[in-house]
Amino acid sequence: MRKPFIALLLLIIILSGCANATGTGNIEKVGLLVPETINDQVWGTKGYKGLLKIQSNLSVDVYYKEAMNNEANVAQAIEELSEKGVNLIFGHGSEYAPWFNKLAEKYPDIHFVCFNGDVRGNNVTSLTFKADAMGFFGGMIAGEMTKTNKVGVIAAFEWQPEVNGFFEGAIHQNPDVKVKISYTEDWNDPQKALTQLESMMNEGVDVIYPAGDGFNVPVIERIKENGLYAIGYISDQSDIGQATVLTSTIQHVDMLYEEVAKEFNAGSLKSGNIYYDFDDKVITLGKYSPDVSQELIADVDEAVSTYIKTGNLPNQID
Repeated sequence: MRKPFIALLLLIIILSGCANATGTGNIEKVGLLVPETINDQVWGTKGYKGLLKIQSNLSVDVYYKEAMNNEANVAQAIEELSEKGVNLIFGHGSEYAPWFNKLAEKYPDIHFVCFNGDVRGNNVTSLTFKADAMGFFGGMIAGEMTKTNKVGVIAAFEWQPEVNGFFEGAIHQNPDVKVKISYTEDWNDPQKALTQLESMMNEGVDVIYPAGDGFNVPVIERIKENGLYAIGYISDQSDIGQATVLTSTIQHVDMLYEEVAKEFNAGSLKSGNIYYDFDDKVITLGKYSPDVSQELIADVDEAVSTYIKTGNLPNQID
């Protein structure tokens, strides 16, 4: 997410002022930078939950800063966190990669972690979810459940691998399906996403995958109003409506943050670009709607299991 917030006062909130480092590893204090807010109930909230898990399970002080969406603010935040003794900083998005690459050398005692970036340096790590497969399995379900043979993806950016994955999964499951794709060019433009949704619905699309954490909730709410189907994104969004959300493609950011912190504490966290997938248990599918047949659930679950074992998606198996 990218939208600036009034809270550009960049308030650091201390979540625990009395905990001490474990003394068994490298971790001392942990910081989290989010480009927008921790209260979005999707991406930012997941990062915040991960921070809370680190606080609870590693007994360390943790801090976060919101609206960290430009280099100057990030540089100031890192300096403040450094003065507080923070030695592990998460930048909750891909935009932090170039900033961390530039600033990391100045802070050799801090390890910097971001998402979906290309990083360099001994103290910078990028975590990347291999999202093609989760999109594929979501596409399988959409391709089977459509009544009009028209499904759609509303994504933020063309580079998102889950978009092509969804396309391939849908046509693998249903060779007659047509896949409509649109891009908002912004993680947080719900109005544009809703406009694109309206266009898709007018064309007869009846299953939509809103692949953007800043707009997927309002899009799914509108889909629900129109009695159509959705595939949830990032979080399990079945709570919006089990008759609407066929399943969700979940990225367990909170679990990954905790694991990364444990690795850092043990001195085993690697620098560079690290990739995660279903076999790491940090990507899963969510609850299935009662509208999804047990036969389809069994087919998808078997495909997921095969992918974990072999690395092959159904369209890659002879």
